[in-house]
Amino acid sequence: MANVYLAHDLILDRDVAVKILRGDLADDEKFVRRFQREAIAASSLSHPNIVEMYDVGEDDGKYYIVMEYVEGKTLKNLVKKRGALTLPEVMDIMTQLTSAIACAHDSNIIHRDIKPQNVLIKEDGLVKITDFGIAMALNSNELTQTNSVMGSVHYLPPEQANGKGATVKSDIYSLGIVMFELLTGQLPFKGENAVEIAIKQMKNQIPSVCNINEQIPQSVENIILKACAKNPKNRYKNVVEMYNDIETCLDEDRINEKRYVYQYSETDDLEDTKELKNIKEIIPEKSELDELEDEENKKSYKFLIFLGIVVAVLIIAAIIGVITLSKTQKVKEITVPDVSNLTIQEAEKKLKDQGFEVSEQTEKKSSEEIREGFVISTNPPAGVNRKKGTTITLIISTGENGIEAENYVGKNYHEVKGKLEAYGIKVVSETKDIEKSEKEEVKENQILEQRPIAGTKLVEGDTITFVIPNLITTYPNFVEEKWTKAAIESFCKEYNVSVEFVEEETDAYKEGTIIKQDRVAGTRVKEGYPLVITIAKEKKKDPIETVLPTDEKETEEKTQEESNAGNNN
Repeated sequence: MANVYLAHDLILDRDVAVKILRGDLADDEKFVRRFQREAIAASSLSHPNIVEMYDVGEDDGKYYIVMEYVEGKTLKNLVKKRGALTLPEVMDIMTQLTSAIACAHDSNIIHRDIKPQNVLIKEDGLVKITDFGIAMALNSNELTQTNSVMGSVHYLPPEQANGKGATVKSDIYSLGIVMFELLTGQLPFKGENAVEIAIKQMKNQIPSVCNINEQIPQSVENIILKACAKNPKNRYKNVVEMYNDIETCLDEDRINEKRYVYQYSETDDLEDTKELKNIKEIIPEKSELDELEDEENKKSYKFLIFLGIVVAVLIIAAIIGVITLSKTQKVKEITVPDVSNLTIQEAEKKLKDQGFEVSEQTEKKSSEEIREGFVISTNPPAGVNRKKGTTITLIISTGENGIEAENYVGKNYHEVKGKLEAYGIKVVSETKDIEKSEKEEVKENQILEQRPIAGTKLVEGDTITFVIPNLITTYPNFVEEKWTKAAIESFCKEYNVSVEFVEEETDAYKEGTIIKQDRVAGTRVKEGYPLVITIAKEKKKDPIETVLPTDEKETEEKTQEESNAGNNN
């Protein structure tokens, strides 16, 4: 629905993601009005597992959203790469997702399009769900948009597939489907088109994850069974219930619990759509716009039914026509010749000589084996039988789809990464600790090293590794460098370190001198970690020593007097 750009906020000095609405959507006044209303409502959400929405606006007819930039991958990409995830991983991800959706529901906002494609996951495992409000704005049209519905229909609640509105329980159903996919690495319902999948969502019970993987406990499967019930009455009452269930499902006393049994019939009519409390504050119950949308939805639904009947009739007519034609006329089939490694002119001549037509349009594809401008293959491919006169499309080589690596040292990592990934080259980063003394010479995200070196040929699928700085600060030697108490306080304030000064009486140092530090010089400064500094204090003199000379004099005098008295006697 949008083109997404990585941008930098010059005022707040942070990276952001800017989404600019697709042209055909921006021209739809009804959609724009709904989009603005829902996006503004969603911007009020604040949760660590929800991508923050900073701004919504319009500039020269282009509608945009400024959002938090999350460096990571989608949950869908993770599942495609790894397949089924481990139980602890799934429980951690689902805990984060349910916590985020519970926050949204508390604000009377239903997502309506929960799917792994809308969930981002960072390298540290933090999950971020995105497109709140956007999904709500798109919802009124999505069933009539074949390209967009294919991604969402796999997670579509049966009540929405049946043309009814979405409730908090609709999001719960989608969360259950996501959990199924994370545990098994596959989708529960598949089909050749959106309508077929939607029908399965309404009619078929979700497969057993325990049958797919015997290691999954029944307590875990029960969460999916309850979340993915066809009848909303059999689902969790709210997402908080689901969150609490996930939190305890791996406890020993729950592992072998009985399979969840539905209280209400799954074949009953779906529960009537219920409004959230105060939902009218966000979405007016029956504005002129909503009435127009309801009417359009009904027309779209009727049109789909009509279109399905027409297509069915045409297919039947085509089958009858083919059968009739095959009985009355048999066209000779010939084999498509191999024209690989030929020039376009040579390939066209060979195909036409065999009785085929050649399409004026060609396909382009990179190849390491076939020279640029020469034919790689054909569509249909060589070796298959086709009727005389069939049109063949040539697939032409563009050569190796790659570049020669430059010397990227000193350049910005993100800029270089974007350029290389456009060629299908995988970019990997490593970090190197850079201390405070070197900071002036090195900038954040500046490339320090690269592997392979400049001049290496890189093609699609190759990997290049960049070393970027991890700017750190280490503790100075406060003692030997003779830091003052005021200078240490300023240092700790700058790096958010709490400092405690203790005094130690000594004759070895001048009072006020820094004599000890509990953090070894050269170790890394960590924000919030305390520092203890010992300061010298002048040692007090013993009172006995100060009167000793006088006492000695008095003692001597007293002894002399006693001696004299003895002599007199």
